[in-house]
Parts: sequence; structure tokens; C-alpha cells
Amino acid sequence: MKNVKVYAHRGASAYAPENTLPAFILAEKQGADGIELDVHLTKDGELVVIHDEKLNRTTNGIGLVKDYTLAELKTFCADNGMTGYEEVRIPTLREVLEQVKPGKMLVNIELKTGILWYEGIEKKTLDLVAELGMQDRIIYSSFNHYSIAEVRRLDPDAQTAYLFGDIPCDMEQYAAQRGVGGLHPGLYCVKMGSLLRTYLDSGLAVRVWTVNGEEDLRWLMEEGADVITNDPKLALAVRSRLGE
Repeated sequence: MKNVKVYAHRGASAYAPENTLPAFILAEKQGADGIELDVHLTKDGELVVIHDEKLNRTTNGIGLVKDYTLAELKTFCADNGMTGYEEVRIPTLREVLEQVKPGKMLVNIELKTGILWYEGIEKKTLDLVAELGMQDRIIYSSFNHYSIAEVRRLDPDAQTAYLFGDIPCDMEQYAAQRGVGGLHPGLYCVKMGSLLRTYLDSGLAVRVWTVNGEEDLRWLMEEGADVITNDPKLALAVRSRLGE
């Protein structure tokens, strides 16, 4: 087993509301190597961290994120139904990055352009990361592979990864030919045949989502894959036991 990395999916989302500052702070306290988060654009062009295109599931707001200004979004509670977090709000990407910058965690920014392709989101995100001097700690991923192509056009040195939830042929070759250094398959994808070994043997970074069960965590870590998990505390405990 190599030194596999544990990424907290939307922060330590098993313990605090997903994609909020408390979840990211807790992930760092628990010892996660990195966090994964999702970025959308507001009506007034601000980068905000929330998973869904709609507010309905994780906040007390209704409708699309893109139809609200940042000031309007900040009026909504983002507790995702978890008690004790009534004052939590949707964070901006700047707020999250400034929070984690003093530490060492990596940040996997998922550009949420798979359903709504926000104009200019790639450049806005890259510009913010550069302003904060965090380029060496950021991984950009998306289900919209054109969005990743735009990231690479703007910054050929950026770390990028393709997100996918189906079973495309020769995914590792497709990524390598386009200069994309990482594969982010769903857990169910890598359970198909020998795909996990194929991806790992390609030399690309393999980060599997969303891995929450102890048996799956153990298997992937033994094979040498990084994991993206809602429960970094459990994942880190599994890694520690494997390393003994």
C-alpha cells in the first residue's frame, strides 16, 4: 500500500453540513489530506460552494443558485437539516480557500458545469487560486470535460482530473492523450472487472468517489487508490490500521 490520500467529500460531511466552513474545518481537524468541494456562479458572478444547482436540498432556499445574488444567498440557512448549524451559510470559494490556506490540505475543486455551464467560471476560479497563491494545492475536476479543457487552456500546469460515473472505453488513454493527470471514477465504476487495476497501472492519479464503507475503504487503499469520502475519520482509521 502506497501512502494513499484521504479527501473529505464536501468536507467532513458525515459530521457537519456539506460544503460549509464547519465541514471543511472539521475535515482538517480530523486529519484529512484534502477536501473536495463544488463551485457554482451566482447571479452577480460570485463563486460559491454548494453541490446542487438548486438550493432546495441543503438550504431553506428554493430555486437555482444562479438566480440569486451572493447577498441574497447569504440569507439562507445551509444546515442541510443538521441540528446546531442554524447560523451556517453558503460559503464563497474565497472564504473556503482563505480558511484552509494556512494548513496543508489539498483542495479538489469540482467545477459544476455538468448541467449548467456557467460562462467564465473556469477563469474566475483560476484567477482566485492564483491571487491566493495556492496553485500547487488545487486539483480541478468536472463531469464536463470541455470545462477541464478550458482549465488546461488557461493554465497548462494546473492539476486536472476527469470525473465520470459511467464505464467509457479506454478512459485512461483518453485522459493521458489530453494531458489530464487524474481519473475520478465512481466507486461502482472501479468494481467493474479489472478497471481499478487498469486505471492504477496507467500512472494517472486515481481518486475514487464516494467511499464510505470500511470494506471498500480497505480494498481501495490496499490497491493504492486515493479515496474521496464523507467520513474522513473512518477512512483515516482504516489507513492507520493498514499501515501497522
